[in-house]
Amino acid sequence: MRVGFQGELGAFSEEAIYELVAEAEAVPCRSFDAVVLAVEQGTADAGVLPVENTLAGTVAAAYDALAGGSTRVVSEVAIPIRHCLLGVPGASLQSLEEVRSHPVALSQCRGFFALHPGILEQAVYDTAGAARAVASAGVPTVAAIASRGAGVRYGLDVLQAELQDRSDNQTRFFLVTREGMGEDSIGEPSASSQAVDRLALKTAWVAEIPNRPGSLHELLGVFVTRGLDLTHVVSRPAESPWTYRFILEFTHADPADAGRASEEAERLGAVVRELGTFAAWQADGKKGP
Repeated sequence: MRVGFQGELGAFSEEAIYELVAEAEAVPCRSFDAVVLAVEQGTADAGVLPVENTLAGTVAAAYDALAGGSTRVVSEVAIPIRHCLLGVPGASLQSLEEVRSHPVALSQCRGFFALHPGILEQAVYDTAGAARAVASAGVPTVAAIASRGAGVRYGLDVLQAELQDRSDNQTRFFLVTREGMGEDSIGEPSASSQAVDRLALKTAWVAEIPNRPGSLHELLGVFVTRGLDLTHVVSRPAESPWTYRFILEFTHADPADAGRASEEAERLGAVVRELGTFAAWQADGKKGP
């Protein structure tokens, strides 16, 4: 299984791949759009995208890539995110002038930078890519924020561990495939996924609604009247200026619930595209109840 992810080897997205697929070859991609394109064109069998973090919130660019592509979400997982400050051998926290990482990772470490206001934050495209660049440059005044595994891979020392603002920091990832492929088409699930109950379902939508008073209220009413648990809502710019699309995720028990809800939303004037229906990941680390 070739599974695309955004970033370099050693990224947290690579860790998510092995939680979702038991045997996989991780394929680094430059951007979230590149992950989706690789899956669509068949250069990757599947892709992994981070969509939400417990500290930084929605990963908007990942949802935009999903909304603009034609892939299907077939599974999800949430993994702990433990950030480490990584420097070249001989570097020290006291001598640092600059720290590089992905902007989402930097935003999860606000407390660290508040305690070290003299250190410049430098946003780059990937956590593991930052670690690789720091190792390549060999400058002791420049460090990276990335996983401990990235430090091992690129020969960096851990200058400080547990940089994240909260110990329960987690990121939720989607596994996506081409249209017409299901989770069964991408090989065996990981060991942690095989033993869990798969009764609770989740569906993700992209919805655009008429620009008139009450249209959002009507759309949300679809979930209320049907007793569907709306777990995630985010608005994103649509194609025309000052118009918006909504990414919605909701849980349900009956596989037919999503189709019936979609039909009702469309009767109210919404344009709905389902991104996928899949086993919901629970906060206790299991799919299903």
